[in-house]
Amino acid sequence: MQPLPTYDDVAAAAGRIAGHAHKTPVLTSRTADAELGATVYFKCENLQRMGAFKFRGAFNALSKFSAEQRRAGVVAFSSGNHAQAIALSARLLGIPATIVMPHDAPAAKVAATRGYGGQVVVYDRYKEDREQIGRDLAARHGLTLIPPYDHADIIAGQGTAAKELFEEVGELDALFVCLGGGGLLSGSALATRAFAPRCKLYGVEPEAGNDGQQSFRSGAIVHIDTPKTIADGAQTQHLGALTFQIIRRDVDDILTATDAELVEGMRFMATRMKLIVEPTGCLGFAAARRVAPSLAGQRVGVLISGGNVDLTRFCELLVGG
Repeated sequence: MQPLPTYDDVAAAAGRIAGHAHKTPVLTSRTADAELGATVYFKCENLQRMGAFKFRGAFNALSKFSAEQRRAGVVAFSSGNHAQAIALSARLLGIPATIVMPHDAPAAKVAATRGYGGQVVVYDRYKEDREQIGRDLAARHGLTLIPPYDHADIIAGQGTAAKELFEEVGELDALFVCLGGGGLLSGSALATRAFAPRCKLYGVEPEAGNDGQQSFRSGAIVHIDTPKTIADGAQTQHLGALTFQIIRRDVDDILTATDAELVEGMRFMATRMKLIVEPTGCLGFAAARRVAPSLAGQRVGVLISGGNVDLTRFCELLVGG
């Protein structure tokens, strides 16, 4: 197992991605402030390159490849955002990329991955093991496997989003971060403990797939079947070995949000803030709204993870919701 990354790794990652990743804006909303009775800062990673925070970790990881690794290529597995991040980063760095994606991944994410130059290998997420497919491809073709979250360089890169947030707005009383496999949350934890040790840090996952919450409260990684939720970026079955250790050590609690709450979050972002945010990206805000009474008078951060949602699906959810 790799050693756990530290905040020094996050700081080093920030140097590597500088000039390649966007420094995304931090937005505010008087309506959100009034609803939560708090001062809310939204870190908008939906406005990151390829539309999600995943670019940070992917570029950081691939930029550390040796010349031999660059020639051979990279393989990754992802429902969409890590796929696009690896494909784009690989194109920028001149590295061949093979991406394992589920057959029901959002069409926009598959098209974007191919558009960035990634060779897509399709699998059935309910019947096949994407991790094994990735390992087999790596072994067969000499590729370097970069998983979507359980990798020290990925974690460090993702932590740069929270680092930027704290550098811009200062200390926070609470920070809400989307949770799938834990790369963003664990990276955010490293930055949070460096900048604001007293800040309450919450991971938020879909109520239908609360493996992280179960793991956090039981003290051991819990595996679940692929959850059925509109938050496709958080349809993970378990936390990673590295991410779980950091989350267990540095996170205050794991909360959940229903699909209906995610739709309401998407509607708020679209109508009040003029932002297109994918369902997964609304997890943090949905949980903050649910626990609003406990946030009164506080400075609250919400990390919006991404905005890669098919527009037809986006409209269907808002109209149907």
